[in-house]
Amino acid sequence: MATLNLRALTSWVGIARLLAVVLCCLSFSLVASTGHFGGPYGTWCMFTWCFCFAVTLLVLLLELLELYPLLPLSWDDFTSAFSMLAALMVFTSSVVFPATFIKSPCSSSQCARQAVATTSSCLCFVAYALEVSLTRAKPGDISSFLSTVPGLLKVFEAYVACLIFSLLETGEYTRRSGLMWCVAVYSLCFIFTLLIIIFTIGRCLTYIPCPLEKVLVGYNALALLMYLTAMVVWPLYSLGGRGRPDSCGPDCPWNKNLGITFLTIFNLIAYLVDLVYSTRMVFFRAPP
Repeated sequence: MATLNLRALTSWVGIARLLAVVLCCLSFSLVASTGHFGGPYGTWCMFTWCFCFAVTLLVLLLELLELYPLLPLSWDDFTSAFSMLAALMVFTSSVVFPATFIKSPCSSSQCARQAVATTSSCLCFVAYALEVSLTRAKPGDISSFLSTVPGLLKVFEAYVACLIFSLLETGEYTRRSGLMWCVAVYSLCFIFTLLIIIFTIGRCLTYIPCPLEKVLVGYNALALLMYLTAMVVWPLYSLGGRGRPDSCGPDCPWNKNLGITFLTIFNLIAYLVDLVYSTRMVFFRAPP
């Protein structure tokens, strides 16, 4: 018989999750009431708020009823990875939604509801960021890998790669071998990073017959070198030193290629920090 664990609601982590549930619900309810969220960007924002609301509510219920030990996964790793992913998704929506749908001057009731929804989304991001901060592993604690800095960076790296994929246009990168190499870099690093996350949550890493920590250090070093080449090659071939065309609209290829360039730099920095932290955890552990 299930028992109630009230600390799931009264602890600081529980309060942060409750705030996230309320703010996500407020955001998608206000936007839905306007009926103005069509197109890929509006659909993405609505999906983000609804998805984060549903999963966070499920996490709260499972912890309240203490049913999560019955699940065949590492609960701490799952909640840490989800809170990081939710923070990134909500942050993206908080930027994309007002940039796409709120027009100046904002005087109508529809615009007011959109502005309140944006504010609610920003506060929701703060709630998820607070949860990430509260559940992050203390220095030296590696019992829950995805709650450590390298683990959280793995979620960030995979998410940024997904943003890169969303900006890619087939006709743009298939014409040049240099751009195809960059897409291969993004794809290979994303697949390997995603496998690390899935295997960690599924408690499958113990079945790998090799020193995993050192393998991760080697992978981070290789991914860093690959992203370094992509950071040079992508803007060289996709932008080619050309300025922004005068007829370039919001969805023109030049804007997307510039966005991919910046996202490549972000992931390069993430892999660099990941490598530094992973190296310290493996080779420079503090004596017991």
